[in-house]
Amino acid sequence: MVLIIDNRLLDITDQGFLVNLEDWKEEVALCLAEKNHIQLDDRHWEIILFIRDYYLRYKHLPNARVFTKAVFKQFGEEKGNSRYLHQLFPDGPLKYACKLAGLPKPPTCL
Repeated sequence: MVLIIDNRLLDITDQGFLVNLEDWKEEVALCLAEKNHIQLDDRHWEIILFIRDYYLRYKHLPNARVFTKAVFKQFGEEKGNSRYLHQLFPDGPLKYACKLAGLPKPPTCL
């Protein structure tokens, strides 16, 4: 499958994850968000950029519980809880944050 952004063909998996991490830019996140019926605002970007930085720093993706704890550590109790993260990404905070950040599908997500 492919995604067309700025006349570029970007390879995506059958579940809509970018194949090449280097293809990511904000326009890609906006397009993927639209395809997944997510209206991005500053709260979403904060989490998207956070998980992207996490992956680039640690070279792996956390499971959902570790993800929530990492968000808690970075942003505090108000944002580092599953209720808040599910408000942003109702169909799966870790899965959709990773998808919109141009990261691989987390191994713990269906």
